[in-house]
Amino acid sequence: MVKMIGNEPSSELEWDEPLGRVPIFSYGSGHMLNDITSSCWFTYLLVFLTDVGLSPSDAAIVMLSGQLADGFTTIFVGELIDRFGHFKLWHAGGSILVAISFSSVFGSCLPCKLTGTNSSTLETVGYSIFASIFNVGWAVTQVAHMSMVNCMTSNPTSRVALVSCRNAFTMVANLSLYGIALLIFTLMHSVSVLVQYRWIAYTAISIGCCFVVAFLIGTKEPG
Repeated sequence: MVKMIGNEPSSELEWDEPLGRVPIFSYGSGHMLNDITSSCWFTYLLVFLTDVGLSPSDAAIVMLSGQLADGFTTIFVGELIDRFGHFKLWHAGGSILVAISFSSVFGSCLPCKLTGTNSSTLETVGYSIFASIFNVGWAVTQVAHMSMVNCMTSNPTSRVALVSCRNAFTMVANLSLYGIALLIFTLMHSVSVLVQYRWIAYTAISIGCCFVVAFLIGTKEPG
């Protein structure tokens, strides 16, 4: 994206000015949902899928379908965002897909419920669909969030601060996820493991969505 700078000197000065702490902090929080769900995804999903009855090969198919969707989406969504802009709108749409599909993956097999059957093929297809939707939303959110940096300011120090804050929130997300898991495994040891995994996933989504709201409110759409 190319930042369009007005002809007025004040616009150029504003573009070059360093950002304050609030916009940097609110920007950094915008990837929290992606980070905390991906940490849960790569740590617990394979174990969860095998616990619900999928074979290791079928569970691998679910993971692979998501990664393929992520790869293709990342290519095309970057071009679309460059062409149409509206970073926050793309970010919000991707975050909605992430929240809905992630809760569906760690929920029960929706196609199985609708058809009243529990075949392994249908389970694999059902989980693969939501895994693909999750990774599409994840890629949209990631690309929209990362591409905002160069359009928010031309100040090199502020750009470094934005990326550093984003990376710091990634660490916070990872630590938070494992803290949540420790708490749930400790307090809910009497329930089944599947229920524990679902509570971890739902808690992660709730926390991540709060940070998405903070990002959308506190971050100005690049003009």
